[in-house]
Amino acid sequence: MENVAVFDSPGKGRGLKASKEFWAGDVIFTEPSVSAVVFDGHSERICHSCFRRQDKLQRCGQCKFAHYCDRTCQRAGWAEHKQECSAIKAYGKAPNENIRLVARIMWRIDKEGSVMSDMQLVTLDELEDHLNDMTEDELKEFKVDIHNFLDYWPRNSKQHTVEYIFHIFGVINCNGFSVSDQRGLQAVGVGLFPNLCLVNHDCWPNCTVILNHGNQSAVNTIFHSQRRIELRSLGKIEAGEELTVSYVDYLNLSEERQRLLKTQYFFDCTCEHCKGRIKDDLKMAGREVDGVKPSEDQVKEATDFCFEMLEKMENARISGNYHELVKICQNTVDKTEPILADTHIYLLRMYSTLSEVQAYLQHFEDAAEYARKMVDGYMKLYHPNNAALGMAAMRAGVTHWQAGLIEVGHGMICKAYAILMVTHGATHPITKDLEAMRIQTEMELRMFKQNEYVYHSMREAALKNKPMTMMHEPKSVEEGIKNLFHRRK
Repeated sequence: MENVAVFDSPGKGRGLKASKEFWAGDVIFTEPSVSAVVFDGHSERICHSCFRRQDKLQRCGQCKFAHYCDRTCQRAGWAEHKQECSAIKAYGKAPNENIRLVARIMWRIDKEGSVMSDMQLVTLDELEDHLNDMTEDELKEFKVDIHNFLDYWPRNSKQHTVEYIFHIFGVINCNGFSVSDQRGLQAVGVGLFPNLCLVNHDCWPNCTVILNHGNQSAVNTIFHSQRRIELRSLGKIEAGEELTVSYVDYLNLSEERQRLLKTQYFFDCTCEHCKGRIKDDLKMAGREVDGVKPSEDQVKEATDFCFEMLEKMENARISGNYHELVKICQNTVDKTEPILADTHIYLLRMYSTLSEVQAYLQHFEDAAEYARKMVDGYMKLYHPNNAALGMAAMRAGVTHWQAGLIEVGHGMICKAYAILMVTHGATHPITKDLEAMRIQTEMELRMFKQNEYVYHSMREAALKNKPMTMMHEPKSVEEGIKNLFHRRK
């Protein structure tokens, strides 16, 4: 942690500043979790040790709850699971993810104390719990969890005051960080990283956070490396400059970002992008054609119509009616695209959904068209090294490749690779996947330029023998890389 220093950030309380100069893609610091647990809904599909997604997992023979890739992962996770295993057996079932995480943290505190390594800059006791800022309804929910926690907590474990238990619940509610699967595409768990909690928010941050799963493949667990977060620089950072990350998606309007930050993290954002409402006009803009703009009433009517359709879209998605979902989105786009700008956030949601669902239905040319439009809009709104832009470019590249549009596909994949090299680094699994895809599309592009007919003939023959498969993607734009900070539902 010699790269950072704790300081009093004006109007924010404690924060971290850089102790030296950094450039885009530099790893400023890494930090293992105090503890982490798999979400309830993923408990049978995600390894409880390495958080990798596997088709077949081995279940713990004692508690019947924890699942692991193999004996290697089970041995690696035993130190954390040992007391939990006995507690689940005695309780008769596994409690919810928040109770499980609090219990794991408190067992570790009891064993090692509140400072668990020389690299830890803040104790868990010093972290904010914001209990005094919560509403009565939120506190009632907490009390239910506290009651269930006390039933779950073993009598032979060290007993703690209710006030202290409340504090730890408050800490993970405000500071829990979503743990992704090995591809970084879907949040599958939640963990606590104390040093990361010191990094303050900015809507246009100079850093990003990714999870590095480390090396968990060695048979002997002594050769495993720790699962950890990496704080990475998005651009040049001067020595003494405050380090910031974004807690919410910048694609939201300033007012909505401020509302989310106030209700979820209990502070008023005063960053330059919120104060100046920077790019809000683009996010709600009308389409200009030959210097002529639609009237404010036309833009409002189209915006309201999109907003109404978003709820219908979500209902169709939940019910799995993808053809109805496509119909709703297509009708909405046909009606509003002549009026709304390509940066309008509701139109971008339509493009994103259409590209995702059309690719799922294997209508790759349509999927590619909407993915390209989505990326064009994102490029005008997001930071050039924003991970969400990189993921969107990756999706666009894959769908163009699937559609046989090799020139645009290769360009998009190269763009995505350049961004993810900054946000994820060369060793992250998704960056490695993109590198392989970049090499493949570069080879195909050379072949295409030499002889288009031969290229398409070979591609068609190859697809008959081996159908193309999509890279796994998040279920929605909001999932995965964008909203990394876990919130209690």
